Amino acid sequence: MIFQTKLTRLAAFTFVPALAAGFAIAAPAIAQSASALASVQSHLKATSSMTADFVQTDRNGQRLSGKLTLKRPGKIRFQYQKDVPLLIVGDGSRLTMIDYQVKQVQSWPVKNSPLGALLDPERDLSKYAKVIPTGSDEVLSVEVKDPKRPEYGTITMVFIRDGSAPAGLRLRGWVALDSQNNRTRIDLSNQRFNVAVADSAFKWTDPRPRKKV
Repeated sequence: MIFQTKLTRLAAFTFVPALAAGFAIAAPAIAQSASALASVQSHLKATSSMTADFVQTDRNGQRLSGKLTLKRPGKIRFQYQKDVPLLIVGDGSRLTMIDYQVKQVQSWPVKNSPLGALLDPERDLSKYAKVIPTGSDEVLSVEVKDPKRPEYGTITMVFIRDGSAPAGLRLRGWVALDSQNNRTRIDLSNQRFNVAVADSAFKWTDPRPRKKV
């Protein structure tokens, strides 16, 4: 049970709203930053769906792996490795975390999560995102948080320049950080873009006992 609690917290750090915590960065040139954000926005709009393998790592080095399925707008699924009875699904409006071991379900609006930046290609990144220098022209890092809603959390997305990917960018992963410096990292591999994804991929089975009528 202690192990399962840690897994649930590990998953939660990545997706549920957390208090924003900033990174110390140098201010990028305005023109360069605007161009980079426009590239990211173009990538999001050009990517209607994506599948990938993921590895999730917490601040203590504990790692989980699984399969990511994304369909914009609003739909996402994190299917964890077989020995981890957790599932996280976004159905277009809400994110739901299902713990099949303890038969518990938690849900919150997608817009209240840092993942909202990934799932809504129409959101204007210039209002709540900034570019973080990486020291490489091939790597683009963008920190996203809503200054009016800091409780929604902070996510730092990392893109690799890839001519074969939508708008020339490939999402490499992201980092989520809460107010107590609980850091969770997601690394992606084997990305496939704009593949056919059925809406049924975002359905899930409720483990909670049914109430007798």
